[in-house]
Amino acid sequence: MLNNFLDSAAVSTLSLESLLLCTLASLALGLGAALIYMYRNTYTKSFVVTLALLPAMIQIVIMMVNGNLGTGVAVMGAFSLVRFRSVPGSAREIGSIFLTMALGLATGTGYVGIAFLFLLVIGSASLLLNTLSFGEPKKSAADKELKITIPENLDYTGIFDDLFKKYTHRAELVQAKTTNMGSLFELKYHITMKADGMEKPFLDALRCRNGNLSISCGRVPAGKKEDVL
Repeated sequence: MLNNFLDSAAVSTLSLESLLLCTLASLALGLGAALIYMYRNTYTKSFVVTLALLPAMIQIVIMMVNGNLGTGVAVMGAFSLVRFRSVPGSAREIGSIFLTMALGLATGTGYVGIAFLFLLVIGSASLLLNTLSFGEPKKSAADKELKITIPENLDYTGIFDDLFKKYTHRAELVQAKTTNMGSLFELKYHITMKADGMEKPFLDALRCRNGNLSISCGRVPAGKKEDVL
């Protein structure tokens, strides 16, 4: 089953039966890869549909090239003209794209059995690693996200350093943006409090520095935070 079912001697005269069998296998593998990507992940319908169809598209290109060097160069030139005008994908999205491309290459060369075995192994490993806490950053109750609103005429560089030194182990400015049509700044920090019960005096001290404008302090959001490639 793991061998190439396409006869290498007759590869130049590809039958309709072989083409349909490879295409159906590619669609089944694409659906499997799409389901694996959807597990415990946020996704869009367009991307999931693309993952499901990508192995079949790669497979048909490989079968049409069929060992012809000239056709292969032409296909490579055609693909080089394609530009993806979208935001950079996450690490998991890029990995899913490579998985479906590998499946399409396998079915396109006739190794349908190897393609199903590859999906089973890689898919099982992906589901297991995403189910376990493997690779998750360690968090504690002392880790907070702090948002401070200040007037536009207030230079925020180092203005809270003494308070951070007194009440926190660590404070990192991760974002600064304008609000209220540019009349205010919103500063976002990731901080680690030194001890429980220090949050109230810490916020009171910050209010004296920012003119009693809005301040919020809470847990670091557990949203979708993946490396972007």
